[in-house]
Amino acid sequence: MIVVLEKTINDRQLENIIKHLEDFGFAIHKSTGEERMILGAIGVQPNFDVRKIKILDGVEEVYRITESFKLASRSFKKDDTIIKIKDVVIGANEVSVIAGPCSVESEEQIMIIAELVKKSGVKILRGGAFKPRSSPYSFQGLGEEGLKLLRKAADEFGLLVITEVLENSKIDLIYKYTDIFQVGARNMQNYSLLKELGTAKKPVMLKRGLSATVEDWLMSAEYILSNGNAEVFLCERGIRTFETYTRNTFDISAIPVVHKRSHLPVFADPSHATGLRDKVIPMARAAVAAGADGLMVEVHHDPEKALSDGPQALLPEQFEEMMTQVRLIANVIGRTM
Repeated sequence: MIVVLEKTINDRQLENIIKHLEDFGFAIHKSTGEERMILGAIGVQPNFDVRKIKILDGVEEVYRITESFKLASRSFKKDDTIIKIKDVVIGANEVSVIAGPCSVESEEQIMIIAELVKKSGVKILRGGAFKPRSSPYSFQGLGEEGLKLLRKAADEFGLLVITEVLENSKIDLIYKYTDIFQVGARNMQNYSLLKELGTAKKPVMLKRGLSATVEDWLMSAEYILSNGNAEVFLCERGIRTFETYTRNTFDISAIPVVHKRSHLPVFADPSHATGLRDKVIPMARAAVAAGADGLMVEVHHDPEKALSDGPQALLPEQFEEMMTQVRLIANVIGRTM
């Protein structure tokens, strides 16, 4: 349920409205727009008489949210969510790029890649320290040592860090090193993990699950939002279909669909979506043209020797070319990079 407050509401009236909603069993989430504040009253009460709230001083209107996801919906918040981390803005008019290797492999490797992505205009460095691999015999990451190397490289070149968290027990450890938590596709419906990240004081990027619908995806975001963390953004990374030529099928249509139904920023990961280096740049162009708020791309200076996902990592010169091309597209549609 959405409670739209009057522009002239005072603190006493606001406290009274919140008290009434809480007494009726609702959990309250505030959203402040440019012109007014609204309250999201979350709770399953299908027969609740909204007139009990409409009559209170300071209330302009009350609406029911029909979507299964509440806090992630445009009904709750019409303005786009904008996440600011130091000098980086996620959402708004700027198209951001996250780049780096699939896995942190060594200090030399991550330093080389951090320097080259920085030179291309990137502000967020990616790199996996804990890797959820399909095979138990594949490289699983360097663990905390990888986190330390990732943080060191980011600090050396003035970059933010994003890295994946796989389980609740690792949140506190990763918190010390990262600026943004990444929830991978395999954990999109790990509700225990999502709830814990809802209490974290850092932004969360939520990747779409391997076979998730858009509604499944937004409901997962709801778990984070409903536990108190409003700094959530999404990432389309391809879904499983009957097509086997590419690693996944890149659902570019999900970008405008989510933008219409939700206020959360949407990124795109053409590396995992295609799994093929020569397909990454065309899909990156398409994603920006479709309105993606950012890209997440894998880059490696020597992908033939990469310990994970080398075939989908762009070479340095390819990454520079991608940045040039998507910057032109962003400018054409009135955005900046």
